Amino acid sequence: MQTLILQEPGHFRLTETEPPPQPGPGEALVRVHRVGICGTDLHAFRGRQPFFSYPRILGHELGVEVVALGPATETASPGNLAVGDRCAVEPYLNCGRCGACRRGKTNCCERLQVLGVHVDGGMRELLVVPVHKLHKSETLPLSHLALVEMLCIGGHAVRRAQVEPGEQVLVIGAGPIGLSTIQFAQIAGAEVSVLELNPGRLAFCQEQLGVAHGLDGSVDPVDALRERLDGELPTVVFDATGNVHSMQQAFQLVANGGKLVFVGLVQADITFHDPEFHRREMTLLSSRNATGEDFQFAIRMLEEGRINVAPWITHHTTPQELPAVFPTWLAPEAGVVKAMLDF
Repeated sequence: MQTLILQEPGHFRLTETEPPPQPGPGEALVRVHRVGICGTDLHAFRGRQPFFSYPRILGHELGVEVVALGPATETASPGNLAVGDRCAVEPYLNCGRCGACRRGKTNCCERLQVLGVHVDGGMRELLVVPVHKLHKSETLPLSHLALVEMLCIGGHAVRRAQVEPGEQVLVIGAGPIGLSTIQFAQIAGAEVSVLELNPGRLAFCQEQLGVAHGLDGSVDPVDALRERLDGELPTVVFDATGNVHSMQQAFQLVANGGKLVFVGLVQADITFHDPEFHRREMTLLSSRNATGEDFQFAIRMLEEGRINVAPWITHHTTPQELPAVFPTWLAPEAGVVKAMLDF
């Protein structure tokens, strides 16, 4: 079967590998049709992804079709999976035994392995996955199913922050994870502002997501936010940049008694001024991955038309083209919102 392998930073190789074995009990063999290209993939290509080793088959944003089910799996699978079903893949392989798993926090399992990061992922034609990690839809196209995992990152962050209707929310960074955070904050009923240095991304938020209040790098964000919010600051700030300078600055943008949520990940230390942190009695949260509950909610929002990801997919490629085209997506002038690999 065709397989794309990231041999080392900066070097993809398209090759033929043996197909996986038939699925065992509790497993499904799936045909990979679409792979969303994530920031994690870009970081791995650059050699900047933590907890990562080479060579690696990337790909954890997957739209797949079930082609075989393991013995006695038909009746045991959630939602009665059947051959031919189209599904999103929850790529977080948790142990089910550690304290986090027992508390339902499968997204931060102590022994977590993420497809395409810690173990080989979906940039190949066929893949065996646990059936309980498949979330089907009767109506969504495969390209949209491939973006469910990305949506869930923002959805989980918003759920973790317990955003309330009418709350003033700031999202910093309008890459795909920032966009998903914006969408779920809007669904929660928040009034959303966006801080983004790239004018093209900021325009996308305003034109496609209906964000009325956008801030760019030409203004002081504290002054601009206070002017818009009658002297106040947002009560919830999400930083989705993965940029150490932005993440440290974000502490200054949170209202007294408010919450700061780090959705992005950076391979660095984050520091803050403790007296100011205490003066504001600020809550600092990290948000990692998502849960099965988040996947079901995201799929429902897509099916109900409350989220439309069609405009997000700006670039497509094939396995044959990807090694040459992938490096070009790193440049901001490429205008990539979301790239998709079509198997």
